[in-house]
Amino acid sequence: MSRPLSLNRRGFLKATGLGALGVAGAAALSACGPGNSAPAELTEIRYALIGDGKAEPGTILSHRLGGFDVSAEVGLPVSFPTGFAASLPVMEAIKAGSIEFSFATATAIIYAIGGGVPVVPLVAYPLPANEVDILVPKGSDIKSAADLAGRKVADHQGTTGTYSLVKYLETAGLTIDDIEYVNLTAADAEAAFAQRHVDAWINWQPTIELARRKHDADVLPGVRTYDYAFFVASEQFAFERPREVATLVRNVRDAQRWIEANPETAVAEFAALGGFGDSTLEKDVYYDLVQQKRLSYSGAGDFGVIDQEAVAGTQDLADNFHELGVYPEAVDVRGWFADTRFAPVADAVRAELST
Repeated sequence: MSRPLSLNRRGFLKATGLGALGVAGAAALSACGPGNSAPAELTEIRYALIGDGKAEPGTILSHRLGGFDVSAEVGLPVSFPTGFAASLPVMEAIKAGSIEFSFATATAIIYAIGGGVPVVPLVAYPLPANEVDILVPKGSDIKSAADLAGRKVADHQGTTGTYSLVKYLETAGLTIDDIEYVNLTAADAEAAFAQRHVDAWINWQPTIELARRKHDADVLPGVRTYDYAFFVASEQFAFERPREVATLVRNVRDAQRWIEANPETAVAEFAALGGFGDSTLEKDVYYDLVQQKRLSYSGAGDFGVIDQEAVAGTQDLADNFHELGVYPEAVDVRGWFADTRFAPVADAVRAELST
């Protein structure tokens, strides 16, 4: 049985599959360093689209779907760089000065705090409780958390799935040490699962639901998502233009509300943009997940300024990851969120979301 290795910062990025920064992030990172001059005045807001960038509020805003014109509302051009595999490399891009605004998981927030990324938290919401699933082959003798003892379980280390797996094992009095932990990216994990090289696989939507339908797999009961999602801005953007930040945040919230109020139209628009390729299955899965509110962005229609529940949840995640050796250092999440420099930005966001 194996335990996740203790990792330094570079090892953490490599292990989580996020060492590559994506097109925009990698190009800009070379400019990052202590000798850089002061940032130039903002003339454009760069909003990072994560993954394929085809099925999120940013897609609505970037293509002006639903009548949105975010650049006009913000008063600055808003562009939407792509090429980011996840929110962790976006933190590198913010540090490099090439991104001003993005979605971020709690995992990315922990990295930002520990890595000294000049980022400001704006809003938070709990990820959907049913966003994560654990798959087992049809007819498997694994029926519960207790049955995972001694079995091979695939997970992408250092992600939302890792945290959910830790919490799920706890329900049966187990830890990571009690299973044979296999650290694999989603694509490799799916291949291993299909070939029966692992006994179970944990991941989030829509990847895991697509895999469940493709492989006719079973889902273990009682698996939950526990951590939070955030939207963040670079310090320069947030501190220099809090009203524009707040306007952009409101547009994100309203775009997500539009998706959920118009699921058929939204999915058809995403399909027309090529978001699902030629896959009818993927289109159907996404439509179902939008209606069921099981996607990472599903809570964005109801987000608000950071509350103590979000802080406590992120601190718990940081403590768990440090104890497991997934993240190399203890991270003072509470202290970081208490930074008084964030207060004027929070006030502007709170006022804008009340309209």
